[in-house]
Amino acid sequence: MLVCLDAPYVDTSAADLSLALGGPELPALAVRDIDLPGLPRLRLRLLGASHQVVLGTLTETVACLPGRPPHLPGTLHDEAAGYRFLATVLRPEGDGLRIRVAALRAELAEDPYALIGVFPGDEDAVTALSVRPAPPDGVLAWRTWHAYPQTNELVLTETVVEEL
Repeated sequence: MLVCLDAPYVDTSAADLSLALGGPELPALAVRDIDLPGLPRLRLRLLGASHQVVLGTLTETVACLPGRPPHLPGTLHDEAAGYRFLATVLRPEGDGLRIRVAALRAELAEDPYALIGVFPGDEDAVTALSVRPAPPDGVLAWRTWHAYPQTNELVLTETVVEEL
């Protein structure tokens, strides 16, 4: 689902992002609930230039969080909780960011398992979330993209939750 947002894009960069697990649902610009057979409801939430995913008691937030120093780990693996998180920051050369964002928008625009927000002022300022629609038993995975055209950065995250 493609959403053209009317809220201003938060002028941040990848260096401003943090990962937080737990905590309350933050005010959202757009929300998409996804029901997959045999799994708790998954809620995809756009928060300005960031995201939040809620799955049962798990809340994952990637955002510039007030009062919290920026820290987006490249990897986080909590084996006991069955939670894995990966983050990569890309800085494409030339038109690379624009080309990647255009492809992402086209790929996810009509995807019933995705939410993509386009911010006013720059069509390359997007935040997108997509869940794997047919996960193996007991596993759920989602990916996110945060495009920052002002700094030519694309933040990619992938989360896998096991033993649901």
